[in-house]
Amino acid sequence: MSVLPLVFTSGWASGINAYAVVLLLGVFGATGVTDEVPASLQRTDVLLVAGVLFLCEVVADKIPYVDSVWDTAHTVIRPVAGAVLAALLAGESGSLPELAAGAIGGSTALMSHLVKAGTRMAVNTSPEPFSNIAVSIAEDLGVAGVVTFALFHPWIAAGIAATLLLLGLVILVFLASRIRRFLRRRAQRREEKRLAGAGSSWPDG
Repeated sequence: MSVLPLVFTSGWASGINAYAVVLLLGVFGATGVTDEVPASLQRTDVLLVAGVLFLCEVVADKIPYVDSVWDTAHTVIRPVAGAVLAALLAGESGSLPELAAGAIGGSTALMSHLVKAGTRMAVNTSPEPFSNIAVSIAEDLGVAGVVTFALFHPWIAAGIAATLLLLGLVILVFLASRIRRFLRRRAQRREEKRLAGAGSSWPDG
């Protein structure tokens, strides 16, 4: 069977929570749920690091503004993780060239990351923190559900991931005004901190 649908699905999921994808695939491979997971992802050290980073993301992802800072820091990490995972999966399967798989996984991860980061900017314009928590939980459950489903029904899972990606891009267009508001607010905060720092540097008297 072609590994293409799993490559696409893992790329989409990596753009949202790469550590969860590594942890899930590694655990599924180590426990014998599937034989499509490369041995490198099943190593104990890889699982431990992925687990710790996943816990860090679980916390950071639910705090307003901290989630956007975390997303910014992962603009490179998530697409690279998606590309590496895709290449490893393709290498294990042998049904898809690793370079092509990496390109598919990386580009899909980049698009889903941009959707996530943009959506979080829009959510952060809301004054209450509960929307951040709700969106984060929905993302975590979505990643876990779709990746797990992909191991048993890869083409259906890939269709679900493609639909969610397209829907996210459409929603992002409608949220553009709120995203601009978030960016203006963040720029104002930076300017206020700069002015406050400049003021405190003046000598007394």
